[in-house]
Amino acid sequence: MPARLRALVTVLLTAILGALLPAALAHAESRTVQGGRLDWGIKSSFQSYVTGPIANGSYSLTGGAATVGSSQFRFPSATGSYDGSTGAFRSSFAGGVHFVGHKKTDGSYELDLTLSRPMVWISGSTGTLYLDVTSKAKGTGTVTTSSQVPFASLSLGGIDMRGGGNAVVLDNLPATLTAQGAKSFAGYYTAGTALDPVSLSADVKPAATARKTSTPTPTPTKSAAKKRTSAGAIADGAVDWGVRRTFREYVTGDIAKGRWTLSSGAQDGGALFRFPGGEGTYRSGELTASFKGAVRFTGAEGLDLKLSGVRATVDDGKGTLYADVTGTDGTGADFTGKKVPLVTFTAKGLKAAKGLVKVTEAPAQLTAQGVKAFGGMYPAGTAMDPVSLAVALTDDAKLPALPDLGTTPTASGTPEEQTAHPSVSAEPVADDSTGGSGSSAALPIGLAAGALALVAAVSVLLVRRRRTPAEASGSGDSEDH
Repeated sequence: MPARLRALVTVLLTAILGALLPAALAHAESRTVQGGRLDWGIKSSFQSYVTGPIANGSYSLTGGAATVGSSQFRFPSATGSYDGSTGAFRSSFAGGVHFVGHKKTDGSYELDLTLSRPMVWISGSTGTLYLDVTSKAKGTGTVTTSSQVPFASLSLGGIDMRGGGNAVVLDNLPATLTAQGAKSFAGYYTAGTALDPVSLSADVKPAATARKTSTPTPTPTKSAAKKRTSAGAIADGAVDWGVRRTFREYVTGDIAKGRWTLSSGAQDGGALFRFPGGEGTYRSGELTASFKGAVRFTGAEGLDLKLSGVRATVDDGKGTLYADVTGTDGTGADFTGKKVPLVTFTAKGLKAAKGLVKVTEAPAQLTAQGVKAFGGMYPAGTAMDPVSLAVALTDDAKLPALPDLGTTPTASGTPEEQTAHPSVSAEPVADDSTGGSGSSAALPIGLAAGALALVAAVSVLLVRRRRTPAEASGSGDSEDH
């Protein structure tokens, strides 16, 4: 090849690849999913069977799972990845549901099923819902524990999962029980059984961008970072408590038709409320602390109940949770009180570890004074939601994370798209500023096609230059070897 022609080809290919590769690599990058929730009722008829007069059972929630609406469970804290160029999506969620029913004389249950840690994996036009499952086989009573069982297949209804936005929002995806799911479901349903539809919303972090280097910020020395507070004082702390699941369901249900609002720094974790900003002391297993934040329940039938000024004490292995109470409950009874002991909980062996003192999901019972706070809705000794608390004794100790529900999802997809896919009311959110699913896919393909066409043209030119001297002189070689 002549030197001039070789230089021309090099310049052309360098220019093409320089434009092509950054675009292709940018759209091939998998972005982090962090924050969000999955809503699923598993199978509403199964819920009715468990809690009905035949099984006469119940369910309990663990790991931050909550109820939403009349028959759905909410699993928080989405983590995973999303590739907007291919539509590949994988996200795990926290929390679990434990069903029990058909109680036997020895106190155990014939029906005993726990479903937890759901994960959704979507690739191309197919989706799968995975679960950790612990079940007691129907009839034999054999207990089996399995991790990440491909429990249900998800129908995407032709949805194009590609996009460039900051969230993936999918509503009412039809779910069908798989053969593996049927086996782990303790034989209550056969493969192919329709389950409740699955909805999810997951936040997607923006693609990483190159950052300018800067002078590193000096980090505190080890001794300074782990500086212990003086005289047993607490550096920080939080109480996580959902009050009572059935009370929350009553507030938002068809009778009260109400809601709750948070103020003064309280946070909503779905199944629980976080009261942060702990202050107080901890010494040798004994704790006294106060926390910030308030929650107010309002609704029909005169419901208006506010809990604030939350305090917690632990003494000799027994914990008590207090609150300032104001308002009127659903029975019409007025009650106002300061530092009302609402519930007691077990906190035996309370010790510090890595700068933290923790109580995790301790069973809690309503006190006699708490009965008055709830206007007699529940008798003394009623099981309330478990209490979790954590206090930091050093400046660098980190409190446990609150279940992450992500941002509130927004509807996406045009009316025409929703008509085409009636079972799915929202598609992955696409941000037009980043090109969306159409332009982002078309750009690399268009560049590639142009590159191939140009390379082909150059190849033809080279062939013609190689052949022309040979044809003119009759020799088999061109001027360049």
